[in-house]
Amino acid sequence: MAESPITSRSQDFAGWYQDVVLQGDMAEPAEIVKGCMVIKANGYAVWEVLQRELDTRFKATGHQNYYFPLLIPESFLKKEAEHVEGFSPELAVVTVAGGKQLEEPYVIRPTSETIIGHFFAKWIKSWRDLPVLVNQWANIIRWELRTRMFLRTTEFLWQEGHTAHANHDEAREEVLRMLGVYAEVAENVMAMPVIKGLKTQSEKFAGALQSYSIEAMMQNGFALQAGTSHDLGQNFGKAFDVQFQNREGQLDYVWQTSWGVSTRLIGGLIMSHSDDKGLVLPPKLAPTKAIMVPIYRKDEEKAKVLEAAHRIAQDVGAKVDDREGQTPGAKFFHWERRGVPIVLELGPRDLAAGNVVVKRRDTGTKEPMPQADVASKLPGMLEQMQQEMSAAAKKRLKDNTVLANSIEEVESILSAVTAEKGGGKFVMAHMKDDPRCDQRVKDFKATIRCIPLVDEHDGAGKCIVTGEPVDKRVVIAKAY
Repeated sequence: MAESPITSRSQDFAGWYQDVVLQGDMAEPAEIVKGCMVIKANGYAVWEVLQRELDTRFKATGHQNYYFPLLIPESFLKKEAEHVEGFSPELAVVTVAGGKQLEEPYVIRPTSETIIGHFFAKWIKSWRDLPVLVNQWANIIRWELRTRMFLRTTEFLWQEGHTAHANHDEAREEVLRMLGVYAEVAENVMAMPVIKGLKTQSEKFAGALQSYSIEAMMQNGFALQAGTSHDLGQNFGKAFDVQFQNREGQLDYVWQTSWGVSTRLIGGLIMSHSDDKGLVLPPKLAPTKAIMVPIYRKDEEKAKVLEAAHRIAQDVGAKVDDREGQTPGAKFFHWERRGVPIVLELGPRDLAAGNVVVKRRDTGTKEPMPQADVASKLPGMLEQMQQEMSAAAKKRLKDNTVLANSIEEVESILSAVTAEKGGGKFVMAHMKDDPRCDQRVKDFKATIRCIPLVDEHDGAGKCIVTGEPVDKRVVIAKAY
């Protein structure tokens, strides 16, 4: 792919983001299929690392992977009224198959609560069958009008967890446990700090009793909902007649949860850490942690440098870029844009001195290091990078979180903020979980992101819209 300049973040954040995705070989628009993208090798490799990190944690908490059909009978979605109303504008419907009109149309999976509810009804008969802890890695179709690679596309990849429990307390415990798993991966693997919180009733998942989310701040101050976990209550249990005989011998409906994260995490990753030179990946998530670039000008230097480069690379677990016809400068540029955390340089002078030059992608700093020390020092350097990237993101979140004590103040802070120009903030204000409050902030194109589970501010106060008492401040921001 031809290299081209990357738009600066200060000039146009949205343009910068697209350039980083393209030049980092993460994805490109699938122009022949409206609203879709091709996830390229570098992007998919990051997704595979995220999958492994999440999947390991799901299995450690007792969940098993299943796979359910992509096509869902249209009547299934109509069984839970709030659910179908919430998804109707986004549905893609199959009406013809095998050259014939279908008796009942199929909806291409927008999410799987309905079809999984159908099978839960077949599988669950007694309290002894519970809990059922299911996860699915799948693709999703939601017809989007305005798309942005990774952040919002018509088709995307995700995981969706679905569980059934004998009582509400156990289901709520599951909801919060999985929200915690998402937060732990975001913060410790992605180096992306998040706020865990409850969504307002206006912003909850269609068909849920309550929804929880993790909210991250991007470099332009916009919020990104990075994962959700839903308490479905007995709504889907009743819609699909998922009944079981409880310990007392009576019939009851199961209590269900669902939770998911998607490839939009990669968009969050890019907007949290990358710079005007291209992609920056935290070491724990980088598919390739280090690249060795051998440098030589004369044929008599080549053999010695390449031999040493391969030997050192094998010792430290790095890949060697020994492509012919590419200058060292072109190779440095190539890996810089693709976000590889460490680049090692080895030329004749380094060879003679017994050194390797080590360059960090995040800071751009270079230092010579004895060849004998690289293998032992590289893990510590990668861990330091991870910690420093996390600290920088936490500082940005703290520095751009502000308090407001009137709706006019919130509006003055956020009304002029755009995704392109940046300047976004997380505004903490006392606000009630009330549709009037949600609508008031939507008047200036912001949303109540969540009601934090942990209050880090000043506790109770009066709602700045209704004047009624509330327990804590909520997070208000403009968002993707």
